[in-house]
Amino acid sequence: MPARRLLYLGTHQLAAYRWQAGTLLGEGSFEATEEGHRAFADYLATHRSSLFALLVNVPEEGFQIETIPFLRGADRQAVLARKSAQLFFNAPLSATRSLGYAKTRRKDERVLIAALTNNTFFEPWLAAFERSQALLSGIWSLPLLGSVLLDKLGLATENCLLLSVQDQSIRQSYFEKGELHFSRLAPLHNSSIVGIAQGLAAEAVKLQQYLISQRTLGRGQPITANILAHPGALKAIEASCIDTETLRFNLVDLHDCARRSGLRTLPPASHCETLFLHLLAAAPPATQFADDSLRHGYHLWRIRSALNGAAAVLLLGCLLFAGKQQVDIDNTERRTAEHLQAASDARQRYEAIVATFPPLATDSETLRRALDRYAGVVAGSPLPGALYRDIGQGLQAAPAIMIDAIDWQSGAIAETGKAGAVPDPDDAHETAIVRGHLDPDGNDTPRRRVETFERFLAALRTVPSLHVEVIEQPFDTASGKSLRGGADDGTAARPQPFVLRASRRSDA
Repeated sequence: MPARRLLYLGTHQLAAYRWQAGTLLGEGSFEATEEGHRAFADYLATHRSSLFALLVNVPEEGFQIETIPFLRGADRQAVLARKSAQLFFNAPLSATRSLGYAKTRRKDERVLIAALTNNTFFEPWLAAFERSQALLSGIWSLPLLGSVLLDKLGLATENCLLLSVQDQSIRQSYFEKGELHFSRLAPLHNSSIVGIAQGLAAEAVKLQQYLISQRTLGRGQPITANILAHPGALKAIEASCIDTETLRFNLVDLHDCARRSGLRTLPPASHCETLFLHLLAAAPPATQFADDSLRHGYHLWRIRSALNGAAAVLLLGCLLFAGKQQVDIDNTERRTAEHLQAASDARQRYEAIVATFPPLATDSETLRRALDRYAGVVAGSPLPGALYRDIGQGLQAAPAIMIDAIDWQSGAIAETGKAGAVPDPDDAHETAIVRGHLDPDGNDTPRRRVETFERFLAALRTVPSLHVEVIEQPFDTASGKSLRGGADDGTAARPQPFVLRASRRSDA
């Protein structure tokens, strides 16, 4: 952040101060002569990297209140520029300040137009800024800071006067609701305490009469005159400033005002230059007189500062992100080390447990291959669901058939019924040995049992892919035996077991 320097320009000289944390440090004064102008240019060249703010207190200034239509943007700026040129011809140091909008349907805007009219006086001082390319943040008039002061003191009433002493002159300003409407500068011929007191009293009455003559104040309208004075001069001023029916004096302790404003360097006398300079440094008003050509270097500095600030924020964000990433990396490495150690401990425990196992007949690689093949065989083996559904359909055609057991096997068996026969897993057949019996009925006959069993076999054989072979009949059909339809030979009440084999290709 560059150093901040404040300049106070009066009628006869310019004073330079350095402002730091509420303290004003005087760095010299420059007379309004050619020699003084050259010395000021050298001063600017020495401190060209500082930020300068210029406070002006001269009598050659004008204030005019105008009403303009409700406008915005470029149209409003064009109207204000035309009004300013009409009122203050050839005055480049001009400023405008909005006083609010009328409470009517059109919402016309009241605007204060101010200008510093003595171009010859300001030209050498501003030329020094242009030659040195110093950073000029703006040019302010002392009356514009009166609004800031009244707001800090809580004195922004309906209408009031503010009188202060500085630079062998008395500044008198008129405010309505805290907004400046008029200001003038009167010379102070007697700088003694009594002379200052008499001058303040006389100028307050003159300003009141002028405002009444301009119909700014109504006759008989009361008004308060706030006077800034050194504590040592309060009694003399109070003796000279006597209240009337329409004019009331309010004396403000200059030291108390400085403390409430945050100024650490208390004014040694009733002169208020340092107080207004501090207000300018702490809370500069938005309204100022310098155009963009005078503030070109300041605008470039603001752009550079904004870019540097954005770069600093970006760098800080990158550093924070990098720090977070580093913390995450450290945490990941720590957790990885913990997991590796846990895996190592688990591997050691596993090896210790494996060491207690009895030795195997084969090595682990051969066993692993056998298990993999077994898993492949199991995974590729068919399920008996389809074959069971086919058998169930046959049972629906012969309800008297009772199933006792079904032995399902995958793969063809070379010798069916041979003990210890092992199916070939590579064969795509599936076989079911069905054991059951015919449920006896009191009215059942051998012929009817044969018909029931044959109906069951016929239902099974309707499935094209199913091959059915009877291994054991539920009745004896050998030659020499006869089937009698009505006689009860004692076998009707006994269950008649049977065994058959149903096979099919599993991929059918």
